Amino acid sequence: MELDLEQFATTLIRSMSEAVIYADADGIIRWWNGGAERMFGYSPREALGQSLDIIIPENLRARHWEGYNQTMETGESRYDAGALLSVPAIRKDGSRLSVEFTIVPFRAGPGRLAGIAAVMRDATKQFEEMRALRKQVAQYRATIGKSSTNATSQ
Repeated sequence: MELDLEQFATTLIRSMSEAVIYADADGIIRWWNGGAERMFGYSPREALGQSLDIIIPENLRARHWEGYNQTMETGESRYDAGALLSVPAIRKDGSRLSVEFTIVPFRAGPGRLAGIAAVMRDATKQFEEMRALRKQVAQYRATIGKSSTNATSQ
């Protein structure tokens, strides 16, 4: 039996545990899989047709849209080729999370983009663990610095 690649791709994207979101050139959500629903709390019915602003923290929106619009205008992104991005995001209930993602640009012609898909993973736990470790290291360094200062002054 021959594999139907279109059915395979659709089934894979719909079933992935990662969030898969596609936004058009205007930043309007046109694809929202089950992983995105679980991660952000919006059903496809609620998310489709909405701006990406529903998942972007308010304080980061201006920076996001500056980069997004520039990418749409130029057809170029410094995050192509599988670069992994880490950013804060927001859920439907307003809680924050940290996401890691890669983007896949969809071309509408030479140098022009039709939109961008993102494959996202919730990295909140890893981000919080890393922040705690950094804090511990800073406290350790401060303690060591005080010890060496006290030893030198004696």
